[in-house]
Amino acid sequence: MKLRSVILAPVMAVALLSSVGSGQEPGWSGQVIAFGAQREQIRSTPIEQRPYRPLHFYGNAVRRAYYHGSALPRAADVVRGSAVLISR
Repeated sequence: MKLRSVILAPVMAVALLSSVGSGQEPGWSGQVIAFGAQREQIRSTPIEQRPYRPLHFYGNAVRRAYYHGSALPRAADVVRGSAVLISR
């Protein structure tokens, strides 16, 4: 039990601290491929303000670099992205 709490405490601290400071960051969109009017709306939006979308590695990396200072995803990003995929 003690070993579990020693491992779990830093993991929880990283998860909680990584979600701080997201500001006006865009949310996740569940659609991988957009069609019609939604596609045109996304294309007319600057890349930093577009919603995160599953499998859109370049755009998601640009947004993470813009909002977080690093293109690498944080634990919270992985959880949010997988929750969008699972909810569909």
